[in-house]
Amino acid sequence: MSKLGKLFKRGGSSRGRAAPSPQEALARLRETEEMLGKKQEYLEARIRRELSLARTHGARNKPAALQALKRKKRLEKQLSQIDGTLSTVEFQREALENAHTNTEVLRSMGLAARAMRAAHADTDLNKIDDLMQEITEQQDVAQEISEAISQRAGLGEDFDEDELLAELEELEQEELNKKMTNIRLPSVPSSSLPAQPVRTPGPAGTAPRPRAAPSRRAGGEDADLQHLAAWAS
Repeated sequence: MSKLGKLFKRGGSSRGRAAPSPQEALARLRETEEMLGKKQEYLEARIRRELSLARTHGARNKPAALQALKRKKRLEKQLSQIDGTLSTVEFQREALENAHTNTEVLRSMGLAARAMRAAHADTDLNKIDDLMQEITEQQDVAQEISEAISQRAGLGEDFDEDELLAELEELEQEELNKKMTNIRLPSVPSSSLPAQPVRTPGPAGTAPRPRAAPSRRAGGEDADLQHLAAWAS
């Protein structure tokens, strides 16, 4: 039996043991990644040193230069194996992290579902319908009360609007009659108006005589007549 088979057979005897938690497995994988990373840095430093030795010996000491190159090749092979192992470990760690995240999400969703079930355990749909109907009825009652309060109370103010308008027109007519009564009419002159002098031509070469200017009394009477005519119209 190969050593690998013996290893897996030996590991199979530990199935009865409790499986490690995701946190423990992740911690071990991160430690392994850190160890492999340090191994990479060590091999890369060794490769650089062997390459430097080969360049130093060169043509002066060919056997030593060839030995340095052989060591460099072995180190590069080891480094390639380390790179592959590190990639596998990183892939496993990421897969475990995703699985752990999915598990936690499902556990949280299960807790939420149980909490909702417990919250709705004492809830009756028929009671909810009755409650909503009662709330709607109370809202309608409150609306009716608000409308009743906002309406203006009559307080015996049922008057006929046509009668009020007729009374208002009578008051306006009385006020107009009073104003007409208080108007003072101008007195009509008893004497006739003075005759307008006729313009007579003068001797040749002289300007005609102008009419006589009306007196102030005649001007005042004309203003009174105009005021009377305007009132009559």
